[in-house]
Amino acid sequence: MKKKDIIEGIVEKVEFPNKGIINIDSEKVIVKNVIPGQKIKAVVTKKRKNKIVARALDILEKSPMEGEAPCKVFGKCGGCLYQSLPYEEQLKLKESQVLELLDTLGTHYEYEGITKSPMEFNYRNKMEYSFGDEYKDGPLALGMHRKASLYDIVTVDDCKIVSDDFNVILKTTLDYFSERDIPYYYKRTHEGYLRYLVVRKAVNTQEILVNLVTSSQMDFDLSEWVGELNNCNLDGKIVSIMHTINDNLADAVKVDEIRKLYGRDYFVEKLLGLEFRISSFSFFQTNSLGAEKLYSVVRDYVGETRDKVIFDLYSGTGTITQMLAPVAKKAVGVEIVEEAVEAAKENAKLNGLGNCKFIAGDVLKVIDELTDKPDIIVLDPPRDGIHPKALDKIIDYGVEQIVYVSCKPTSLVRDLEVFLSRGYKVERVRCVDMFPHTVHVETVCKLYR
Repeated sequence: MKKKDIIEGIVEKVEFPNKGIINIDSEKVIVKNVIPGQKIKAVVTKKRKNKIVARALDILEKSPMEGEAPCKVFGKCGGCLYQSLPYEEQLKLKESQVLELLDTLGTHYEYEGITKSPMEFNYRNKMEYSFGDEYKDGPLALGMHRKASLYDIVTVDDCKIVSDDFNVILKTTLDYFSERDIPYYYKRTHEGYLRYLVVRKAVNTQEILVNLVTSSQMDFDLSEWVGELNNCNLDGKIVSIMHTINDNLADAVKVDEIRKLYGRDYFVEKLLGLEFRISSFSFFQTNSLGAEKLYSVVRDYVGETRDKVIFDLYSGTGTITQMLAPVAKKAVGVEIVEEAVEAAKENAKLNGLGNCKFIAGDVLKVIDELTDKPDIIVLDPPRDGIHPKALDKIIDYGVEQIVYVSCKPTSLVRDLEVFLSRGYKVERVRCVDMFPHTVHVETVCKLYR
């Protein structure tokens, strides 16, 4: 087998997050974005001594597990790889991937199963849509990147994993700017105006925040667009419309300036009896009802907190910190995003929690400045896990128990290897599916010293 060869085979398994495995003449080939049981045609893109990688060209036969996906752009949009699988099969697949990774540690632990999302569809509370075109020089599109494409955008105006309010806001925005022939920001030349549309909606309060991200290359009056949005027939209520100026060359939402066009600069969500003010760029779990399930597992794993000092490292808007604070002696949250920390402080005041302290900064550096000594540590790091030096400092506290929340099990297993080598044991593990129809899953581990 060599590069550019066309191959055909059946996907025997899928390793986390989306690496399908095909065996051709006793050689293992990795093909991304496939489903177990599919017969596919692929082209070899990389051939090294111990690794062959191919790109899927066509699905020749569906997997026996597959049915019809309800979304009209399934297969074009790069979002919901598993939507053609029954939900129970999705859960089994994610569960098997996590367990296979954890079993490489060679340690005994109590596995407590996978908790399903309370909502299979319409569950996402945040979407970040990109402006562009569906094909070169085509009409304005607004939605998600086409599968395996850096530039083409698929308009997702009937997305099934968000409430229909998102689809209405997307359609209204796309129609408004299309009719006025407003140009999108062209990544190759860095010219144009429209970049992203961010929509966030609270499930429990039904409040909506809309944030339009543009370059500074036009001085365009957005008041008419604001009026169009406020005239939309929605189930929820728009309480905030923001305008972010972003001239950064990277294909990501960055902030040079942010302006309030309407209402407040935040919306409110309620979880587990607490209120949270969430601004345009605050981190918050994208599945509100799923987050209640996830945080309930965390609270159970943490156990008794009375008269104890808790560190919540990588704390975001302080959801876990505040959930554990009511009967704790003190709860300290550390988060690198300053806006999220300010939101956490406001949320703690809102919830009447005087024993919460939030610190803005990198966990690696902040740990050296903390004077409190924790009894319990909760870790909820970003996808890439914990910096090795920060991990050493966390372990040096020598706390009796640690609860690790991970959205990427490969990073989790890498970090757990270090914990195990330094005298910790994995006691309990539970998966929580926060992202139905996608390849992602949350894993919660309780460790003891």
